[in-house]
Amino acid sequence: MAENLKDYSPIALRQRLAREGLPGYRADQIAGWLYGRGVEDPHAMTDLDRDLREHLAAHWRSRALQVEGVARSGDGTVKGLLRADDGAQVEAVMIPEEDRVTLCISTQVGCPLACSFCATGFLGFTRNLRTSEIIDQLCRMREVLPEGERITNIVFMGMGEPLLNLPRVVEAIRVLLHPKAFALAPRRVTVSTVGNVPKSPSLLEQVPVNLAVSLHATTDEVRDRLVPINRRFPLAELLGTLRRLPAISRRHPVFFEYTLIEGVNDAPEDARR
Repeated sequence: MAENLKDYSPIALRQRLAREGLPGYRADQIAGWLYGRGVEDPHAMTDLDRDLREHLAAHWRSRALQVEGVARSGDGTVKGLLRADDGAQVEAVMIPEEDRVTLCISTQVGCPLACSFCATGFLGFTRNLRTSEIIDQLCRMREVLPEGERITNIVFMGMGEPLLNLPRVVEAIRVLLHPKAFALAPRRVTVSTVGNVPKSPSLLEQVPVNLAVSLHATTDEVRDRLVPINRRFPLAELLGTLRRLPAISRRHPVFFEYTLIEGVNDAPEDARR
C-alpha cells in the first residue's frame, strides 16, 4: 500500500521527500493544502508543478479514515464513528463550549488497560493507530462542523492509552503544532494518560503540550480496582514522578481527571486527600 502523506509531520516530510530528490519547501506547501485548506487531492494543489502532482497522486495517499456515522447530542456534542482502511473503527468526539470547540481523539483501536468504568476497555486491544489515522480524525470531524466554527482544542482522551502509542502520538502532535500545518498553540493540546509513569517524561521532553492524568481514586486500594495499571505504578510512584518533571510547574501544571462514582470514590475523605 502507498505511503500516506499524513504519517509525516512537515519536518519529517521534508526529509522523506528529499530522498526522492524533491526540495524541502514542497513539504510545507503540501502541509498547507492538507491541513490549512483541507485539500487532499494532489491534482488540486495548484502551486505544485504538474509532474509533482502526478507523482503524489500515483505514489502517495492523503486520506486514512472515512466517516461511518455521525451522532449529535442535544447539547451540541458530535460523535463521529470513523473507519480505517482495514475496517477498524474508532470514535472522535467534538465538544462545543462558549469560547472553544474541543475534539477528543483516539490513539488505539480498543485499549489494553481495562479500566473498570471505561467502555473501550471491554473491547480489548486490536492495534495502535498510525499517525495519519490520528490526524485524520481532526480532518474528518472538522468537515461536519457548522459553517463558521472551527476546532480550537485537541485532547488525546478517546479510545486507547496515548502513551502506549507514543512515537505516533508525538508525530501527530508535531503536525498539530507546526505553523505550516494546523498551527495550534501548545496550550491547546492535552494528552491524557491513566498513569504510564515511564513514558510521561518522554512525552514532555519531545513536545510542549499539557499533560492530564486520569486519577479517579485517592488510595491504591480503590485505584487498583478502577485503574489496574496502578498495580504497576502506584500513586506514590505516579505522583513522585510528576513532581520531578521539569516541564511541570505552577505556570504549567499537570491536570487531573476524576470521575465521581457514588459509594466508591466520592467520600469527604477522598476530597481531603
